[in-house]
Amino acid sequence: MIQESELKTFVEGTTNYFEVAAQQPASIGSPYLVTEGQPSVHEYTGVINITGKREGVVYFTAPKAMLTVLLMKMQESDFSHETMRDLVGEVANTISGNARKDFGRDFVISVPSVLTGEKPEIPAMPGLRSFVIPINWRSHSAKLVVALK
Repeated sequence: MIQESELKTFVEGTTNYFEVAAQQPASIGSPYLVTEGQPSVHEYTGVINITGKREGVVYFTAPKAMLTVLLMKMQESDFSHETMRDLVGEVANTISGNARKDFGRDFVISVPSVLTGEKPEIPAMPGLRSFVIPINWRSHSAKLVVALK
């Protein structure tokens, strides 16, 4: 199970991502543990599978409206479904990749897979409990979910 100090790595990675990419910091709510089932997700979810010394999943999930504004802040004019998919995958990949600096080279991250729609099927994580890191940016809310053993 993930420790509080390890969770801090993901919190800092998330705030850094928004400060750099959006040039506007996000505020992070108090992380919480989901004790049953899986956390709810938004329309777009970028999933990173973790293998090596740690195993599990990290995913970033955000509504289309938030991704649209994020693209505008990045000076992007293409708001297509494919661009949204690319962005949500990039966010998940960047945050997980930056966490790898703290966890070491045995923290192996996959290529992002992107899920879309109202109720996408998040990969099952038997025996793992999910920590949710609430993200508030401008008037939008998203989540980073970390489930590692």
